[in-house]
Amino acid sequence: MVTATNETLLEVEDLQMYFPVTSGIVFQQKVADVKAVDGVSFTLKKGETLGLVGESGCGKTTAGRTILQLYKPTAGSIKFNGTELNGLKGNSLRAVRRDMQMIFQDPYGSLNPRMTCGDIVGEPLKVHKLTSSKSEYQERVSELLTIVGLSPYMAERYPHEFSGGQRQRIGIARALAVNPSLIICDEPVSALDVSIQAQVINLLEDLQEQLDLTYIFIAHDLSVVKHISDRIAVMYLGHIVEIAERNELYENPVHPYTQALLSAIPIADPVLEATRERILLRGGVPSPMNPPSGCCYERKCPDPDNSGDPIEMKEVSPGHFVAVAQECFDQYGCYWFPREG
Repeated sequence: MVTATNETLLEVEDLQMYFPVTSGIVFQQKVADVKAVDGVSFTLKKGETLGLVGESGCGKTTAGRTILQLYKPTAGSIKFNGTELNGLKGNSLRAVRRDMQMIFQDPYGSLNPRMTCGDIVGEPLKVHKLTSSKSEYQERVSELLTIVGLSPYMAERYPHEFSGGQRQRIGIARALAVNPSLIICDEPVSALDVSIQAQVINLLEDLQEQLDLTYIFIAHDLSVVKHISDRIAVMYLGHIVEIAERNELYENPVHPYTQALLSAIPIADPVLEATRERILLRGGVPSPMNPPSGCCYERKCPDPDNSGDPIEMKEVSPGHFVAVAQECFDQYGCYWFPREG
Protein backbone atom coordinates (compact mmCIF):
# COMPACT_ATOMS: atom_id res chain seq x y z
CA MET A 1 0.00 0.00 0.00
CA VAL A 2 1.36 3.40 -1.04
CA THR A 3 1.96 5.93 1.72
CA ALA A 4 -0.45 8.85 1.62
CA THR A 5 1.02 12.35 1.52
CA ASN A 6 -0.14 15.46 3.38
CA GLU A 7 -1.17 17.09 0.09
CA THR A 8 -4.94 17.30 -0.31
CA LEU A 9 -6.25 16.00 -3.63
CA LEU A 10 -10.02 16.14 -3.11
CA GLU A 11 -12.21 18.27 -0.83
CA VAL A 12 -15.93 17.54 -0.60
CA GLU A 13 -18.03 19.88 1.52
CA ASP A 14 -21.74 19.59 2.30
CA LEU A 15 -22.42 17.64 -0.91
CA GLN A 16 -26.09 17.15 -1.76
CA MET A 17 -27.61 15.15 -4.59
CA TYR A 18 -31.40 15.18 -4.76
CA PHE A 19 -33.42 13.41 -7.47
CA PRO A 20 -36.83 14.96 -8.22
CA VAL A 21 -39.98 12.83 -8.00
CA THR A 22 -42.72 13.88 -10.42
CA SER A 23 -46.37 12.99 -10.94
CA GLY A 24 -48.55 13.19 -14.01
CA ILE A 25 -48.03 11.91 -17.56
CA VAL A 26 -48.39 15.02 -19.73
CA PHE A 27 -47.87 17.86 -17.26
CA GLN A 28 -45.32 16.50 -14.86
CA GLN A 29 -45.12 18.25 -11.54
CA LYS A 30 -42.43 17.84 -8.92
CA VAL A 31 -43.90 16.43 -5.73
CA ALA A 32 -40.83 15.45 -3.70
CA ASP A 33 -37.08 14.83 -3.74
CA VAL A 34 -35.15 11.62 -3.14
CA LYS A 35 -32.29 12.84 -0.97
CA ALA A 36 -29.69 10.28 -2.07
CA VAL A 37 -26.73 12.28 -0.72
CA ASP A 38 -27.45 14.83 1.95
CA GLY A 39 -24.59 16.86 3.39
CA VAL A 40 -21.52 14.66 2.82
CA SER A 41 -18.12 16.19 3.67
CA PHE A 42 -14.60 14.71 3.64
CA THR A 43 -11.07 15.29 2.35
CA LEU A 44 -8.78 12.90 0.51
CA LYS A 45 -4.98 13.02 0.50
CA LYS A 46 -2.83 12.09 -2.48
CA GLY A 47 -1.92 8.42 -2.43
CA GLU A 48 -4.67 7.59 0.07
CA THR A 49 -7.46 5.02 -0.21
CA LEU A 50 -10.76 6.02 1.37
CA GLY A 51 -13.22 3.17 1.86
CA LEU A 52 -16.90 4.06 1.59
CA VAL A 53 -19.25 1.52 3.18
CA GLY A 54 -22.91 1.21 4.09
CA GLU A 55 -26.01 -0.76 3.20
CA SER A 56 -27.61 -0.69 -0.25
CA GLY A 57 -29.32 2.60 -1.01
CA CYS A 58 -27.30 4.69 1.46
CA GLY A 59 -25.84 6.89 -1.31
CA LYS A 60 -22.33 5.47 -1.81
CA THR A 61 -22.47 5.12 -5.59
CA THR A 62 -24.39 8.38 -6.02
CA ALA A 63 -21.70 10.21 -4.05
CA GLY A 64 -18.98 8.74 -6.28
CA ARG A 65 -20.78 9.61 -9.51
CA THR A 66 -21.54 13.12 -8.27
CA ILE A 67 -17.87 13.73 -7.44
CA LEU A 68 -17.04 12.79 -11.04
CA GLN A 69 -19.80 15.14 -12.27
CA LEU A 70 -21.70 12.27 -13.88
CA TYR A 71 -24.54 13.73 -11.82
CA LYS A 72 -24.74 17.48 -11.35
CA PRO A 73 -24.91 18.08 -7.60
CA THR A 74 -27.88 19.86 -6.06
CA ALA A 75 -25.62 21.78 -3.68
CA GLY A 76 -22.22 21.67 -2.04
CA SER A 77 -18.61 22.04 -3.08
CA ILE A 78 -16.24 19.60 -4.81
CA LYS A 79 -12.65 20.78 -5.15
CA PHE A 80 -10.17 18.63 -7.05
CA ASN A 81 -6.55 19.79 -6.91
CA GLY A 82 -7.88 23.16 -5.76
CA THR A 83 -10.30 23.50 -8.71
CA GLU A 84 -14.02 23.84 -7.97
CA LEU A 85 -15.78 21.29 -10.19
CA ASN A 86 -19.35 22.50 -9.75
CA GLY A 87 -20.21 24.68 -12.71
CA LEU A 88 -17.47 23.39 -15.01
CA LYS A 89 -18.65 22.56 -18.52
CA GLY A 90 -17.31 21.58 -21.90
CA ASN A 91 -13.56 21.56 -22.41
CA SER A 92 -12.87 22.74 -18.86
CA LEU A 93 -14.68 19.73 -17.40
CA ARG A 94 -13.15 17.36 -19.94
CA ALA A 95 -9.65 18.49 -18.96
CA VAL A 96 -10.34 17.74 -15.29
CA ARG A 97 -11.90 14.38 -16.12
CA ARG A 98 -8.58 13.19 -17.47
CA ASP A 99 -7.44 13.08 -13.86
CA MET A 100 -10.58 11.40 -12.49
CA GLN A 101 -11.82 8.00 -13.62
CA MET A 102 -14.21 5.30 -12.46
CA ILE A 103 -14.21 1.50 -12.34
CA PHE A 104 -17.82 0.36 -12.51
CA GLN A 105 -19.47 -2.38 -10.51
CA ASP A 106 -20.82 -4.54 -13.33
CA PRO A 107 -18.07 -5.94 -15.59
CA TYR A 108 -20.76 -7.22 -17.96
CA GLY A 109 -22.86 -4.08 -18.36
CA SER A 110 -20.04 -1.50 -18.36
CA LEU A 111 -18.39 -2.72 -21.59
CA ASN A 112 -19.85 -2.10 -25.05
CA PRO A 113 -20.51 -5.57 -26.54
CA ARG A 114 -20.02 -4.24 -30.08
CA MET A 115 -16.52 -2.93 -29.43
CA THR A 116 -13.36 -5.01 -29.25
CA CYS A 117 -11.26 -5.04 -26.09
CA GLY A 118 -8.63 -2.86 -27.80
CA ASP A 119 -11.22 -0.30 -28.89
CA ILE A 120 -12.70 -0.13 -25.38
CA VAL A 121 -9.32 0.46 -23.76
CA GLY A 122 -8.20 2.83 -26.49
CA GLU A 123 -11.34 4.99 -26.66
CA PRO A 124 -10.14 7.42 -23.92
CA LEU A 125 -6.91 7.87 -25.88
CA LYS A 126 -8.94 9.05 -28.87
CA VAL A 127 -11.33 11.21 -26.86
CA HIS A 128 -8.50 13.08 -25.16
CA LYS A 129 -6.15 12.91 -28.20
CA LEU A 130 -3.30 11.36 -26.24
CA THR A 131 -1.61 9.60 -29.15
CA SER A 132 -0.32 11.10 -32.38
CA SER A 133 -0.12 8.03 -34.62
CA LYS A 134 -1.73 4.63 -35.14
CA SER A 135 1.40 2.79 -34.07
CA GLU A 136 1.65 4.84 -30.86
CA TYR A 137 -2.04 4.14 -30.17
CA GLN A 138 -1.62 0.38 -30.65
CA GLU A 139 1.52 0.36 -28.52
CA ARG A 140 -0.27 2.18 -25.67
CA VAL A 141 -3.25 -0.21 -25.82
CA SER A 142 -0.90 -3.19 -25.66
CA GLU A 143 0.93 -1.61 -22.72
CA LEU A 144 -2.33 -1.05 -20.81
CA LEU A 145 -3.48 -4.63 -21.36
CA THR A 146 -0.14 -5.92 -20.15
CA ILE A 147 -0.27 -3.72 -17.03
CA VAL A 148 -3.57 -5.29 -15.94
CA GLY A 149 -2.44 -8.85 -16.64
CA LEU A 150 -3.96 -9.45 -20.08
CA SER A 151 -2.13 -10.42 -23.27
CA PRO A 152 -1.91 -7.82 -26.05
CA TYR A 153 -3.25 -10.36 -28.57
CA MET A 154 -6.59 -10.23 -26.73
CA ALA A 155 -7.16 -6.73 -28.13
CA GLU A 156 -9.18 -8.13 -31.05
CA ARG A 157 -11.56 -10.09 -28.84
CA TYR A 158 -15.05 -8.94 -27.88
CA PRO A 159 -16.32 -8.69 -24.27
CA HIS A 160 -18.39 -11.91 -24.49
CA GLU A 161 -15.17 -13.85 -25.03
CA PHE A 162 -13.82 -12.88 -21.59
CA SER A 163 -14.57 -14.08 -18.07
CA GLY A 164 -15.94 -11.71 -15.43
CA GLY A 165 -12.50 -11.14 -13.89
CA GLN A 166 -10.96 -10.45 -17.29
CA ARG A 167 -13.72 -7.99 -18.13
CA GLN A 168 -13.06 -6.10 -14.91
CA ARG A 169 -9.38 -5.94 -15.86
CA ILE A 170 -10.43 -4.36 -19.16
CA GLY A 171 -12.42 -1.78 -17.18
CA ILE A 172 -9.35 -1.06 -15.05
CA ALA A 173 -7.17 -0.68 -18.17
CA ARG A 174 -9.70 1.76 -19.64
CA ALA A 175 -9.60 3.82 -16.44
CA LEU A 176 -5.79 3.89 -16.51
CA ALA A 177 -5.59 4.97 -20.16
CA VAL A 178 -5.58 8.71 -19.38
CA ASN A 179 -3.08 8.47 -16.49
CA PRO A 180 -5.55 9.61 -13.78
CA SER A 181 -4.57 10.57 -10.26
CA LEU A 182 -7.96 9.64 -8.71
CA ILE A 183 -9.96 6.48 -9.41
CA ILE A 184 -13.36 5.82 -7.87
CA CYS A 185 -13.83 2.06 -7.55
CA ASP A 186 -17.57 1.36 -7.38
CA GLU A 187 -17.77 -2.13 -5.85
CA PRO A 188 -15.27 -3.44 -8.43
CA VAL A 189 -15.19 -6.99 -7.04
CA SER A 190 -18.76 -7.58 -5.81
CA ALA A 191 -19.79 -9.42 -9.02
CA LEU A 192 -16.72 -11.68 -9.04
CA ASP A 193 -15.89 -15.04 -7.47
CA VAL A 194 -13.95 -14.88 -4.20
CA SER A 195 -10.69 -16.17 -5.73
CA ILE A 196 -10.95 -13.62 -8.56
CA GLN A 197 -11.75 -10.87 -6.05
CA ALA A 198 -8.37 -11.40 -4.39
CA GLN A 199 -6.59 -11.13 -7.73
CA VAL A 200 -8.32 -7.87 -8.65
CA ILE A 201 -7.71 -6.36 -5.18
CA ASN A 202 -4.02 -7.27 -5.39
CA LEU A 203 -3.89 -5.75 -8.88
CA LEU A 204 -5.42 -2.49 -7.63
CA GLU A 205 -2.90 -2.32 -4.78
CA ASP A 206 0.02 -2.96 -7.13
CA LEU A 207 -1.20 -0.31 -9.57
CA GLN A 208 -1.60 2.21 -6.77
CA GLU A 209 2.02 1.71 -5.75
CA GLN A 210 3.36 1.74 -9.31
CA LEU A 211 1.33 4.68 -10.64
CA ASP A 212 0.86 6.77 -7.46
CA LEU A 213 -2.93 6.49 -7.58
CA THR A 214 -5.55 7.69 -5.12
CA TYR A 215 -8.69 5.61 -4.58
CA ILE A 216 -12.20 6.00 -3.27
CA PHE A 217 -13.17 2.37 -2.75
CA ILE A 218 -16.92 1.72 -2.51
CA ALA A 219 -17.87 -1.76 -1.25
CA HIS A 220 -20.16 -3.91 0.85
CA ASP A 221 -17.53 -6.43 1.91
CA LEU A 222 -16.13 -4.94 5.11
CA SER A 223 -13.15 -7.32 5.23
CA VAL A 224 -12.09 -6.21 1.73
CA VAL A 225 -12.51 -2.56 2.70
CA LYS A 226 -10.33 -3.01 5.78
CA HIS A 227 -7.63 -4.69 3.70
CA ILE A 228 -7.32 -2.02 1.03
CA SER A 229 -8.29 1.24 2.79
CA ASP A 230 -6.30 3.76 4.81
CA ARG A 231 -9.44 5.43 6.18
CA ILE A 232 -13.06 4.32 6.15
CA ALA A 233 -16.25 6.40 6.00
CA VAL A 234 -19.57 4.82 7.01
CA MET A 235 -22.69 6.10 5.23
CA TYR A 236 -26.32 5.87 6.33
CA LEU A 237 -29.31 7.47 4.59
CA GLY A 238 -27.16 9.84 2.54
CA HIS A 239 -24.99 10.95 5.48
CA ILE A 240 -21.52 10.04 6.70
CA VAL A 241 -22.08 8.93 10.28
CA GLU A 242 -18.49 7.98 11.14
CA ILE A 243 -15.06 8.34 9.55
CA ALA A 244 -11.72 7.18 10.93
CA GLU A 245 -8.46 5.39 10.19
CA ARG A 246 -9.24 1.75 9.37
CA ASN A 247 -7.81 0.08 12.48
CA GLU A 248 -9.34 2.72 14.73
CA LEU A 249 -12.76 2.23 13.15
CA TYR A 250 -12.72 -1.55 13.43
CA GLU A 251 -11.27 -1.66 16.94
CA ASN A 252 -13.21 1.28 18.40
CA PRO A 253 -16.47 1.85 16.51
CA VAL A 254 -18.40 4.63 18.23
CA HIS A 255 -21.58 5.26 16.25
CA PRO A 256 -24.30 2.67 16.90
CA TYR A 257 -24.81 2.04 13.19
CA THR A 258 -21.09 1.33 12.72
CA GLN A 259 -21.17 -1.07 15.67
CA ALA A 260 -24.13 -2.92 14.18
CA LEU A 261 -22.54 -3.01 10.73
CA LEU A 262 -19.27 -4.47 12.01
CA SER A 263 -21.10 -7.04 14.13
CA ALA A 264 -22.60 -8.44 10.92
CA ILE A 265 -19.20 -9.45 9.47
CA PRO A 266 -19.17 -13.27 9.33
CA ILE A 267 -16.38 -15.10 11.18
CA ALA A 268 -14.94 -18.32 9.74
CA ASP A 269 -14.63 -19.94 13.19
CA PRO A 270 -18.09 -21.45 13.98
CA VAL A 271 -17.44 -21.37 17.74
CA LEU A 272 -16.67 -17.65 17.76
CA GLU A 273 -19.52 -16.99 15.34
CA ALA A 274 -21.99 -18.72 17.68
CA THR A 275 -20.82 -16.96 20.84
CA ARG A 276 -20.11 -13.40 19.74
CA GLU A 277 -22.55 -10.58 20.37
CA ARG A 278 -24.71 -9.45 17.46
CA ILE A 279 -26.22 -5.97 17.46
CA LEU A 280 -29.69 -6.01 15.89
CA LEU A 281 -31.22 -2.70 14.85
CA ARG A 282 -34.83 -1.88 15.62
CA GLY A 283 -37.08 -0.35 13.01
CA GLY A 284 -36.54 0.27 9.33
CA VAL A 285 -34.54 2.84 7.42
CA PRO A 286 -36.52 6.10 6.95
CA SER A 287 -37.52 7.01 3.41
CA PRO A 288 -34.96 9.18 1.59
CA MET A 289 -37.96 11.14 0.26
CA ASN A 290 -38.97 12.11 3.78
CA PRO A 291 -35.89 11.81 6.03
CA PRO A 292 -35.89 13.02 9.66
CA SER A 293 -35.25 16.73 10.11
CA GLY A 294 -32.38 16.16 12.54
CA CYS A 295 -30.70 12.89 13.44
CA CYS A 296 -31.18 10.25 10.74
CA TYR A 297 -31.60 7.75 13.59
CA GLU A 298 -34.81 9.45 14.77
CA ARG A 299 -36.96 6.29 14.64
CA LYS A 300 -34.43 4.34 16.71
CA CYS A 301 -33.54 7.06 19.19
CA PRO A 302 -34.15 6.32 22.89
CA ASP A 303 -35.01 9.99 23.43
CA PRO A 304 -37.28 11.32 20.65
CA ASP A 305 -37.18 14.80 22.22
CA ASN A 306 -33.55 15.14 21.13
CA SER A 307 -33.82 13.45 17.74
CA GLY A 308 -34.67 16.65 15.89
CA ASP A 309 -31.55 18.48 17.03
CA PRO A 310 -29.04 19.45 14.32
CA ILE A 311 -26.23 16.99 13.67
CA GLU A 312 -22.54 17.85 13.73
CA MET A 313 -19.36 15.84 13.25
CA LYS A 314 -17.61 15.49 16.61
CA GLU A 315 -13.94 14.45 16.88
CA VAL A 316 -13.85 11.75 19.58
CA SER A 317 -10.13 11.02 19.05
CA PRO A 318 -7.50 12.35 16.62
CA GLY A 319 -8.84 11.81 13.10
CA HIS A 320 -11.93 9.94 14.34
CA PHE A 321 -15.16 11.83 13.62
CA VAL A 322 -18.71 10.79 14.48
CA ALA A 323 -22.06 12.38 13.60
CA VAL A 324 -24.03 13.24 16.72
CA ALA A 325 -26.71 15.57 18.05
CA GLN A 326 -25.09 17.62 20.80
CA GLU A 327 -28.05 17.14 23.16
CA CYS A 328 -27.72 13.35 22.90
CA PHE A 329 -24.00 13.55 23.48
CA ASP A 330 -24.43 15.73 26.56
CA GLN A 331 -27.19 13.56 28.00
CA TYR A 332 -25.82 10.08 27.37
CA GLY A 333 -22.10 10.87 27.51
CA CYS A 334 -21.61 9.06 24.23
CA TYR A 335 -23.78 7.32 21.66
CA TRP A 336 -26.35 5.08 23.31
CA PHE A 337 -28.44 2.79 21.12
CA PRO A 338 -31.26 0.33 21.92
CA ARG A 339 -30.64 -3.33 21.10
CA GLU A 340 -33.05 -6.19 20.57
CA GLY A 341 -33.79 -8.11 23.77
